Amino acid sequence: MADPPGAPPVFCRPAPLPQTGWERLRELWRRDEQQQYPEETVNIAKAAFTAGVVGWLYGGLPAFVSARKAFIESSRGEIFQNRADAVQSAHRAGLRSFIRYGWRWSWRVVAFTTIFNVVSTGLAAYRDKTAISNFAAAGAFTGALFRMHLGLQGLAGGIVFGTAFGVPAGGLLMAMYGLAGETLQEKRRRERKELYEQRLAEWQSKLNITEILGQTENNAQGRPEMERARELKSY
Repeated sequence: MADPPGAPPVFCRPAPLPQTGWERLRELWRRDEQQQYPEETVNIAKAAFTAGVVGWLYGGLPAFVSARKAFIESSRGEIFQNRADAVQSAHRAGLRSFIRYGWRWSWRVVAFTTIFNVVSTGLAAYRDKTAISNFAAAGAFTGALFRMHLGLQGLAGGIVFGTAFGVPAGGLLMAMYGLAGETLQEKRRRERKELYEQRLAEWQSKLNITEILGQTENNAQGRPEMERARELKSY
């Protein structure tokens, strides 16, 4: 609804800080005024990319070496045009294995890391605190999800493996946060409070200016009426 002509502009009070866990969760996937996602969400994407590279190297490099060695041993009786042709053929065999087995490991590591980080980050945001229990629960959930197709025994094994992975990983991250002086949740809370106080101060300043302009306009409109009244009295 548009303001009537001559009316002072209306400034909305800044939105209050998120109070519930669901509000903090929604904030993780919401862009700010600079069209940027929160640091926690960006870290999830960075971790997924790093995990993909590490998984590809972990699965691809041994496969490359093994396939190249197997090709050399199996092709001793074959005749090549020259030494370069033999070396290229061995490299092509190794490269095929590098791509094949690297991809197999890469997507699994990416999926495990992404699910683990999403769950642990979501728990930290919902509870508004970073704790070892968040990482333990995230590891147990991720491990169970990856092993649930093997039945109850696989599910239990996945929970144990995921918890055993999540606790030391969480401990390492907590140690890094300790060196930094604050966790991501504490940093996020501090930045939210500072931004809210800044916006609140700007809103109050604009509101005061609007009130002053309104009073000035009313005074300016009142002066001609007072002068007219004085002229009528003089007659």
